[in-house]
Amino acid sequence: MIARWIDLCARNLFLVFTGTLLLVLAGIWAQRRMPLDALPDISDVQVIIHTAWNEPPNVIEDQVTYPIVTALLAAPRVKAVRAQTMFGDSYVFVVFEDGTDLYWARSRVLEYLQQIRGRLPAAVHPAIGPDATGAGWVYQLSIGSQT
Repeated sequence: MIARWIDLCARNLFLVFTGTLLLVLAGIWAQRRMPLDALPDISDVQVIIHTAWNEPPNVIEDQVTYPIVTALLAAPRVKAVRAQTMFGDSYVFVVFEDGTDLYWARSRVLEYLQQIRGRLPAAVHPAIGPDATGAGWVYQLSIGSQT
């Protein structure tokens, strides 16, 4: 089988060289158009919603976190909605499908937050987090001292 391939290539040198040249040119063309990142972002597109309210966790869960989570589950292109409630704080992490534009996702979250504004307590003001990626956690540093 391999001997036949070698024989075929030896008889058609022009086609082999032309094909090789085309592959090299296609590789150069692709390499020039490829985006170059020192540290590529491999994290999901996510929007974080933080709500501060000075109440116990069970009250925050029932009156703040649950309404936000259930509303955002219906948002388009949402892959997952995760929430964490603790004393005085509610965090909702909305993860979108791959390929979703971050600013499009943030505007959808803002739309859905406006829709449920009437179902939240008056003192509650949910805010979306900064437009940063999950890769930002990699850059946290610790400065310590031995003294």
